[in-house]
Amino acid sequence: MVSLWGSKNGGENNVDGDGAASTDGDNSRQPSHAGDRRGGHDADERTRLLPPRNDGYLDPDDPAVSPYNLWSVRALRYLSVIFIIISFLWWVLLLVSTFVSPPMMHSRGSGFFDFSYTTLTIGNLLIAILFFTVPSKPMEILTLIVSAFLLIDMIIILAVPRLRIEEGWVGIASVIWAALVALYNVMTDRVVAWGKKEEEERLTGRQETRRTLREWCAVLTATVIMVVMTIIVILLTATLILRSRDATLAPPGTRYYVDGDKYQLHLACQGNKTSTPTVLVEGGENPVEDTFYDWIYNAYMNGTIDRFCYYDRPGLGWSDNAPSPHSAGMTAGALAEALARAGEEAPWVVVSQGVGGIYSRIFSSRNPGGIAGLLLIDTLHEDLLHRIASPGRGFVLWARGIISPLGYDRLAGAIFKGRTRQDRVYGRSAYQGGKFIKAKLQENLVADSLTKNEVLQARVLEEKEHTPFVVVSSGIEVRRDREWEKKQKDLTKLTDNLKAWDVVNRAPHEVWRTLEGRTVLEKRLGQLVRGK
Repeated sequence: MVSLWGSKNGGENNVDGDGAASTDGDNSRQPSHAGDRRGGHDADERTRLLPPRNDGYLDPDDPAVSPYNLWSVRALRYLSVIFIIISFLWWVLLLVSTFVSPPMMHSRGSGFFDFSYTTLTIGNLLIAILFFTVPSKPMEILTLIVSAFLLIDMIIILAVPRLRIEEGWVGIASVIWAALVALYNVMTDRVVAWGKKEEEERLTGRQETRRTLREWCAVLTATVIMVVMTIIVILLTATLILRSRDATLAPPGTRYYVDGDKYQLHLACQGNKTSTPTVLVEGGENPVEDTFYDWIYNAYMNGTIDRFCYYDRPGLGWSDNAPSPHSAGMTAGALAEALARAGEEAPWVVVSQGVGGIYSRIFSSRNPGGIAGLLLIDTLHEDLLHRIASPGRGFVLWARGIISPLGYDRLAGAIFKGRTRQDRVYGRSAYQGGKFIKAKLQENLVADSLTKNEVLQARVLEEKEHTPFVVVSSGIEVRRDREWEKKQKDLTKLTDNLKAWDVVNRAPHEVWRTLEGRTVLEKRLGQLVRGK
């Protein structure tokens, strides 16, 4: 029987009965390859089925068939590695500046957009390097879309004055770098595709159109990642458009440069400037405009007070973010500077609520003789600062800040809930903004260290003063939290001139939300203003 791979005699001619060599057509057509036998054994699964190519070309799967053979392709890869090192160093610098602002790198905005653009740049470069030799049409199209949106972002930041001021040179440089790197990746993808085609035609005789399973997996993975990045950059652009819209909302007061002209503080005053004392309003956890501005204004309209001023702490409302780290004492100093620039003078009746009580007490202690009265509305005690200084809260604030440029909550509010510019700047959606989150993060970082030391020093100074003051507490908070009740009682001992301590039974933390609360507050405020 004839073997499929040839005769068992290793290619010798079959001999007939007479000993003559057989010249049958079948035998004459039997294949005879040099690789049919190995060491005298029959062919097995390792035996080559096809003859080696003798046309001078390499197999398409040969590792030598690579775009890396071209110096231009190798140069682009080395350049990508250099770009990613530069971007990573810039990313680390921006990360550090969130907690400690390096000289000349303070951003009057949140700084989270800078970080987002740099992170996007690193992601773009990583994808380009990991899938460098597997160019594909979807990747080229998606990278082109990303670069187009980044160019739009760059134009928006440069064209809108308020955004240009808030982002500063750091934000502008970050978005320009992101756009240039995205365009560079588009060019790199095209050059690698061209190099791959050139080398295949030169070494294999034709362009390879098929892909291996590994290459298809690489293309799929890269495409999925790029789709996610495209969605991210679209959200960034949409959030920038929303910020541009919000920037058109004019502040009710004036922004004043403070702290060596590093940032601006928003201050607004209303009423007869010749009337004294002036009520100085310090907000609580949220901007004044969204909290107790209404009842202060009602007190003004009712004739209880003749003049009042209020301001936005750094990062809230229309005020810029301050450099990091930033303590309550630094804010008190900035407020004093803004008042001086505005030409506002003591005496003051200082009104504060919640965490704002910490700021107002420090401000009062640094202006001895200039404080006519102090109204503390369910304010935070210095011994409870640890509640806003926990590491867990700080991490959550940082994480929220990092994803805040995506603006998914603000965009959803604007599209589906009808949120307005007022809501986003100082209203119910203000907490979703990057500036607000950065301000709360700064507050968290130093609350139990710098700020606590400052307020403890303030208490020593307060005890030496004879400043009249009133404490108004939330009945709900007092009943809910015994420690809060104990500390509210301790606040009544700030000076020896306590006029009243009122616990409004049905009032929440924001005491003015109830009619009884507003009535008590207006009554006590009038007494402090009139010096009774």
